[in-house]
Amino acid sequence: MSVSMFDMLGPITVGPSSSHTAGAVRIGLACRTILKEDVKKADITFYGSFASTYKGHGTDKAVVGGLLGFGTDDVRVRDSLELAGEMGLAYTIRTGENPRYHPNTVVIDASSEHNHVRIRAESVGGGAIRLSEINGFEVSVQCRADTLIVFGRDVIGTFYSIAKVMNDCGYNIGTLYLDRERRAGDTVIVIETDVSVDPDTVGKLQALDNVIGVVAIEKF
Repeated sequence: MSVSMFDMLGPITVGPSSSHTAGAVRIGLACRTILKEDVKKADITFYGSFASTYKGHGTDKAVVGGLLGFGTDDVRVRDSLELAGEMGLAYTIRTGENPRYHPNTVVIDASSEHNHVRIRAESVGGGAIRLSEINGFEVSVQCRADTLIVFGRDVIGTFYSIAKVMNDCGYNIGTLYLDRERRAGDTVIVIETDVSVDPDTVGKLQALDNVIGVVAIEKF
């Protein structure tokens, strides 16, 4: 097993904790990426140790900073709660309890001008994160590889069409995860690729029958 300097040291961060601050910023950034637009409203709920220590560790500032598009080393994270109003983001912060969740869990229900998403994510240490739920679908997205999230309908031929576009456009699928709400219902497909997927390919996937939406997340 290879170990990188990132695994040992974590990312550069303005906060006191790689998991409670840097990881929280990255979760906010991932949510913003899925929305594809500036976040206008966000309801943020902390669980576990996040709920107990978010004020002291600046986890609230970190998540809001990520939603505003700030990176882990952006000093504006420190003032993100005040800057949110100036930048058009309305937010609420609350705490919850769920013993089944990872200790560093946050649920974000966010809206932009045209889109809406609800994610559950965990900060798993060293600044690393995992998205565990997107709009009610179970997923496992770490954002450490170039990732496609494809929302579609669970009908015959949908997955084949997606795989064909990826093949025709020259992309190798590294890993793949699929979840569906029920048979013949809606489904989500998470595809990790060796390189980032260009907008033209995303557009071709979006144009497929029975594909509802496509989000490309470059590794970060």
